[in-house]
Amino acid sequence: MATPADRICAALDFPSWRSAEPFARAIAPAVGMLKVGLELFTAEGPPAVRAAAALGRPVFLDLKLHDIPATVEGAARSAAATGASLLTVHACGGAEMIRAAVRGAGGRTKVVAVTVLTSLDAAALEAIGLDGPPEAAVVRLARLAVGAGAAGLVCSPQEVARVRAAVGPATLLVVPGVRPAGAARGDQARVATPEEAVRAGADVIVVGRPLRDAPDPVAAAGAIAASIA
Repeated sequence: MATPADRICAALDFPSWRSAEPFARAIAPAVGMLKVGLELFTAEGPPAVRAAAALGRPVFLDLKLHDIPATVEGAARSAAATGASLLTVHACGGAEMIRAAVRGAGGRTKVVAVTVLTSLDAAALEAIGLDGPPEAAVVRLARLAVGAGAAGLVCSPQEVARVRAAVGPATLLVVPGVRPAGAARGDQARVATPEEAVRAGADVIVVGRPLRDAPDPVAAAGAIAASIA
């Protein structure tokens, strides 16, 4: 990452491109990446990815694919055709599904495996039958995903250091659940500040509501970049 701002991925969490575009145009020069997630992609489809990419920043297509391998391979192929730089799949889909996603992406788009959602805590994991505390489950899924060919991982700020130690320096670590000091957690259970996430080993920090809902999003992005410089 050439500058601290390059580590910031701004989430375009809007219901339409029409509502997202003013924010996206304003924030793009202040960050390193733009994220198109399920809400915007479901509303607009591939044109939203292309429109975001036209603003001059790589696009993180956060669809968290989780299906049988053949279906995920086809979806990854279609996602790669949009020009997205990163594409998420769920690590709990298994090694063969991840390998299928990598085949579908064809090297044009990096496959990034989501370990454990940042909205889940230990009690939620126990309720769905995922063994171990969040840290143990995240590391187990991280090793599985990298072994299956994933170029990167998504984990919460609280597990970054352990994941980095487990998978080494070459794996891209994308970290959501980042909240500047004093910001509301919202529906995130496992969070940390931008400084804490980067210090622990995050390559990219994903910031949603603290930028989208800020009175001055560009100034908010600048403050985050300064905090991780």
